[in-house]
Amino acid sequence: MNQWSVEVLPQAEAELMGLPADMQARFLHIADLLESFGPQRVGLPHIRPLENKLWEMRMQGRDGIARAVYAAVHGRRLLVLHVFVKKTPATPRKAIEIALNRLEAHR
Repeated sequence: MNQWSVEVLPQAEAELMGLPADMQARFLHIADLLESFGPQRVGLPHIRPLENKLWEMRMQGRDGIARAVYAAVHGRRLLVLHVFVKKTPATPRKAIEIALNRLEAHR
């Protein structure tokens, strides 16, 4: 059985490192779930679909809420495109556009 892998773009890794430690730990937990069980078997409250084949990892910590936007790419790879602190109820359009632009640049 081929296992899934979660990879993080360098820009997204820098964003992830800027999050508080508890949110980083939550990211690692969700990434581990995705690698162990595959994205089809992980759902809310951990992940949620966005649009255009984008998904989000949902992280919550003492200081607020953060999201990591990712997409499935060639093979069983999940590529984290953008990590940000969420300040509005809906995922900001700008965050989705950043992720889509990074995905396009990666292809």
